[in-house]
Amino acid sequence: MPAKLSLNEQAQLLTIARDAVNATARNQPLTRLDPEKYSHVLTANGASFVTLTISGILRGCIGTLEAYQPLIVDVQKRALQAASQDPRFHPVTPEELAQIKIEVSRLSAPEPVDYDHPQELLTLLIPGEDGVIISEGHRRATFLPQVWEDLPDTKQFLSQLCRKMGCSPDFWEQKKLDVARYHVEEFSE
Repeated sequence: MPAKLSLNEQAQLLTIARDAVNATARNQPLTRLDPEKYSHVLTANGASFVTLTISGILRGCIGTLEAYQPLIVDVQKRALQAASQDPRFHPVTPEELAQIKIEVSRLSAPEPVDYDHPQELLTLLIPGEDGVIISEGHRRATFLPQVWEDLPDTKQFLSQLCRKMGCSPDFWEQKKLDVARYHVEEFSE
């Protein structure tokens, strides 16, 4: 994981995300981000997820696994997408803005997990710490480490991840998948 963000850097990213969610819900243009106003850490390429909740219930979550643009831009884009493009939800309305809580997760680079058989995979993943990506062919799914709170059993975690990928829950036991793990630095309003 890269060096931790300072509290000020976290606050700046949360402000960027909040501004993007507000602008998106109100059909306004996004604020132009001036890289000169941010630290090198925030203008370096970074990958993020932005999660929106209302009273602890998911309202939108979108992210990327690869760092290919400045972190400030990535957070802004993910916030816009979480507010308007998560296919599980209708776009956020202006009336919901006061109730929305924003969480930003900054991701480390994914690292492949080497394993020989499914039972070994169960021992290699660390509940509560590892974000997990599974893929097979063109299909791919991920769960952030925070998902372990709802799915603390590794078998259940992998089964639900297979479902998310569009496969049967026991797919991870039937076929060796490409598996990678990553870590996050999460912070919220």
